[in-house]
Amino acid sequence: MTDGETMSQTGQSPTESVIWRIDTNSFALSDHIEWSAHSHEDRHELLWGARGGLTAETDDGYFAVPGSLGLWIPAGVTHRVVAAAGTAFRCTFIAADIPPIATRTTAVAMPEVVRAVLDRLEAPPYLSAAPRIHAEELALSLLEPVEVSTIDIPLPRDTRTRLVAEALLSDPSDDRSLEDWGRHVGASARNLSRLFVAETGMSFSTWRTRARMRRAIEWLAADHTVAYVSRRSGYATPSAFVQAFRRELGRTPGEFASIRGDAAKKSA
Repeated sequence: MTDGETMSQTGQSPTESVIWRIDTNSFALSDHIEWSAHSHEDRHELLWGARGGLTAETDDGYFAVPGSLGLWIPAGVTHRVVAAAGTAFRCTFIAADIPPIATRTTAVAMPEVVRAVLDRLEAPPYLSAAPRIHAEELALSLLEPVEVSTIDIPLPRDTRTRLVAEALLSDPSDDRSLEDWGRHVGASARNLSRLFVAETGMSFSTWRTRARMRRAIEWLAADHTVAYVSRRSGYATPSAFVQAFRRELGRTPGEFASIRGDAAKKSA
């Protein structure tokens, strides 16, 4: 997308006075769309209400946005957002002079009352001034970060290793060897191996496992079955997936789903 088509645009003309401090925009996408790396110095960003595949990449890591939670991106943090075809979500901007609920990119609880209030804070505003001020204050008072299971998965910078990494995040079931990937991107397996370690701090094999777990968390958060997630993540059997998941996250997929469900109930 061009700079004029970034999510920072809310429909007002450049000379129009912005009189609200929080505004929500809705997106329903028929095609795959990527917003290139950008930042908003004048506003925090909250991605929420996702249906489909919505991911964000910041210096804090790679994040999938599940429908049950939101993703808080502080003002000034560079981020790249990717939405798969058929994805719908909401993007709420909050004035940067409002104290952030977190200084890093983080998950945010989204109880029904917050969703309802943020939905009313659309741009351009249709609430009159006094009700809008009260609605904004209520939404801000209820927003809070939550601890969720996540996977730190730094992305490599070299063009060749980046192509491999992005392909695996798109399809973690791809089991091509490093030699196969080398032929695909025009590099030797030895060079790719060295680059993965130098740029991510982990071997190719470890990075691929992390990528599989990162996508697995996204699919589990969307209430897919363990059998479905294990297959999509590239594991031959559900039991092999469960063992790998436990090694990486210290709990089984079922325990992760239970913890996530309890957190969602507490925030409702």
